[in-house]
Amino acid sequence: MGAVLGFDYGTRKIGVAVGQTVTGTATPLVTLPTRDESPDWTAIGRLVADWQPEAFVVGLPLEMDDTEAPVAVRARRFARQLAGRYRLPVHMADERLTTREARRQLGRDGVRDAAAVDAVAARLILETWLNDRD
Repeated sequence: MGAVLGFDYGTRKIGVAVGQTVTGTATPLVTLPTRDESPDWTAIGRLVADWQPEAFVVGLPLEMDDTEAPVAVRARRFARQLAGRYRLPVHMADERLTTREARRQLGRDGVRDAAAVDAVAARLILETWLNDRD
């Protein structure tokens, strides 16, 4: 495999990262706003065209007790929509504590851009998936 796009799905915004299966690393790309809780499919389509991923990874919101968070239903729906639109495999990955860790990393680096948090969270989700798939 080559490039993989990772998503930190939210009802107001979606963080996106790109990763490489060869190196197991990922880079935050962008945070896309949603409109009426709907993804910006035009922007996602541009990212797919630019990066030509072989798969997608979508963060699955889980509670600390392993139950799914309320937004998990929407995240799963988004994953199904990705699969249907682009005919590529979609993997779900535990996203617990990624937003907290993204905020910690950005704060440590002096970055105060709130929109960057979701893209960094997407990077963390994607790197976890890349490293756990062995």
